Amino acid sequence: MTFLIRQISHTADGREIVRQSTLPKPHLSIGRAAENDIHLQDLSVVPDHARIEQIDARRITVRSTGTLGFDVDGRTVTRVDIDTVEGAELRFGGHRITVSHGEADGIVLSVQRVDALSDALEEKDEARVFSLTGLLPGRRGMAWALVLSILIGFLAVPIFSYATRPAQDTRNIYAVRGERQAQMKQASLTKQDDVTGDAAWSPGPLSQTHHALEGKCESCHVKAFVSVQDSACQTCHNPAQVHEHAPAARIAMARAAPGMGGRILSSFASAFGKPGDGACVDCHTEHEGAGPMQQTAQQFCTDCHGSMNERLKDTKLGNAGDFGTSHPQFQPAVMTVAPSLGLKLPRFDRVSLDAKPVENNGLKFPHDIHLSRAGGVARMARTLKGQKPYGDALACADCHRPTADGVRFLPVDMETDCQSCHSLGFESIGGTVRTLRHGEPAQVIADLRAFYRSTGPARPIALGSTARRLPGDYAAAKVGASYLRAAAARPGNAEAAIRAVFSRGGACYDCHVIAPPGAGGKANWQITPVHQPMRYMANGWFDHAAHKIESCESCHAAPKSSKASDLLLPGISSCRDCHGGEQAKADVPSGCALCHSYHVGDGAPWVPANAIRDKTVAKVIALSGARVTGSADETLGETKRNR
Repeated sequence: MTFLIRQISHTADGREIVRQSTLPKPHLSIGRAAENDIHLQDLSVVPDHARIEQIDARRITVRSTGTLGFDVDGRTVTRVDIDTVEGAELRFGGHRITVSHGEADGIVLSVQRVDALSDALEEKDEARVFSLTGLLPGRRGMAWALVLSILIGFLAVPIFSYATRPAQDTRNIYAVRGERQAQMKQASLTKQDDVTGDAAWSPGPLSQTHHALEGKCESCHVKAFVSVQDSACQTCHNPAQVHEHAPAARIAMARAAPGMGGRILSSFASAFGKPGDGACVDCHTEHEGAGPMQQTAQQFCTDCHGSMNERLKDTKLGNAGDFGTSHPQFQPAVMTVAPSLGLKLPRFDRVSLDAKPVENNGLKFPHDIHLSRAGGVARMARTLKGQKPYGDALACADCHRPTADGVRFLPVDMETDCQSCHSLGFESIGGTVRTLRHGEPAQVIADLRAFYRSTGPARPIALGSTARRLPGDYAAAKVGASYLRAAAARPGNAEAAIRAVFSRGGACYDCHVIAPPGAGGKANWQITPVHQPMRYMANGWFDHAAHKIESCESCHAAPKSSKASDLLLPGISSCRDCHGGEQAKADVPSGCALCHSYHVGDGAPWVPANAIRDKTVAKVIALSGARVTGSADETLGETKRNR
């Protein structure tokens, strides 16, 4: 489906200029905005005015995206179906679009301005048309009048209003809006002297978090004309729960020296008693609107972290100025040394993913074999399809189960996720299968020894009461003696069974790292503890629920992993396919606060408002445990904050 666009213009001497372009797409946009397919520079056309959609090879539909319509062959409509073979003439403001059909070109749209932009263009005298020189006073007089009116309206009146406020100050327009609206309406005919002049100094209402403090300015602004102090915040917020991000002296050393503008702002802040570096108000800004509190700007973090190594020579942190262009590779905390059976504690190191780290998690597990669509595992999945929700092959979701909030995944559990294929059964009694105790090697050894001590060997058929046997007492005694020898030796067979379980080919050996008796000073067989972390980057947030539109394999290379030691975490380049810096033109502009929180906590730092409006993310955002900002549903937002 293709449209041929013919832009027709005229030179000063009347010569026609035609510029053609072909757009191979099924629909076009029309409007004043530059990003439209048909850009009409006309103030009578809205930025996104209409859409043209192709129905088939000769028919199209033209519809308005808003309430403002357009003309079709002299009549105003908001939607019309057009047969391009018959043709039609569309009118958008001063522009005419002629619809036709070409044998070779398909649908042809000829765009031409038929009206002048303004009277000034027709009269060639713009200065005379728009000039107000003879109607207004001089510029100097107007400038002084405006300055004086600003000083009176926004300085003198607010100071007078604040100085004469009542002891019980209920004048705040935000606080009294619901309570006094009816009273003010009744009194409007008799009393008009309730002036809240100092309300002009308020940039706007408080956020949803501090909505209860509307009209109680003194709760935060303890002293007039003095900035909010940390002590005012700590009246409600327990300082013991506030994370000491770094010592104040080190924060001061890390921050880059401000430029001229920064020094001017700092001097004003100092004059109004603003606290020094690391104050609450540096990050948490108020009066930005009645919705949830806005996220911390990226600049707040990059003032220090953008070039930290230049000022803190001993820092181990890499510079981070922008996620899309200047951010170090992820450094997860990986168990590089496994605990050696009681002799040594495990060791965790933060290792860059560029170094391709491996993890000693105590497991032997090949993802590629289990995810393969051919082979024994796939055949087993098809065999168990009626009993388990398996497909023709195993999928990630068959073993990895998300947490209740969908943010992370629970550790894989043997009984729930593995035992349907990897059975630990060793005896069946009346249809009930006895299984070895998973995760307790000492109990496994005890159960096997008890089994061999409490049961006898298989009874020879010759000792049966109805079975045929050789005649004579000698033959009977020989069979009985063989059975007695087997029964006497049976308890000793337990040790052979134990060795088989913990050796190559045994139930434990294929998945776990085994230590034989004597290793680490232990008398019995031992299994190296298994480590399955739910979170590798404690200082960074990641929500799987918010990424549910992606497949597991788009980030994790599990189908190609043949060892459990492979660290299947995606690198930063994978995230940058969608995420860019705060000001980037990416699918998801991402500031520092999207993944990092200044205060330590297990919850999500922040989720952008446009993620709620984006249909591709809105379906899964309700599953995440993140706080929501912007014009999101109040119930949803409250649920997130309560986490």
